[in-house]
Amino acid sequence: MYYVIQVVSGMEDKVKEQIEVMVEKELYDDCFYPIRHVKKKIRGEWKKLREKLLPGYVFIVSSDIEELYLRLRYVPAFTKLLGKDGGQFVPLPEHEVEWLKKITGSTGGYMEAGLSQIFVSEEDVVTILSGPLKDMEGCIKKIDLHRRIAKVEVDFMNQKTLLHLGIEMIEKKEE
Repeated sequence: MYYVIQVVSGMEDKVKEQIEVMVEKELYDDCFYPIRHVKKKIRGEWKKLREKLLPGYVFIVSSDIEELYLRLRYVPAFTKLLGKDGGQFVPLPEHEVEWLKKITGSTGGYMEAGLSQIFVSEEDVVTILSGPLKDMEGCIKKIDLHRRIAKVEVDFMNQKTLLHLGIEMIEKKEE
């Protein structure tokens, strides 16, 4: 089951490394933070960059969360494990795991949301050709063509969260 660790934004790498060093591998199957690909204009040129998809969160997959939590408390950069309901830790709901896997094209482990290719017609109609945004039209709140970002609303930890996913505009080929 997937669990979410809240960390100080910018410390995701450090927390992941500390967990890998300080916590026995038998207590968890995977520890990661999802990445998104974006394009940004730097000094007049479009560059492909990799950024954290959900800054401030690290995901950990475990079937023994109680024992894992006892070990996590000794990780210096650990902030808190989200989803405590009474005395139990609640895993990330299955539908949230599914959208995370869908946008990253992953079946587990290393999760990266690539660029979605879009086409904009002369009438300013946007068509999503491929990538994480394909078949997510109902979740897209805004497409910012200037910044090459699509703003997508998803449920994350039982609340609406706005994700920014990278887009790439494709020229229409004349037939």
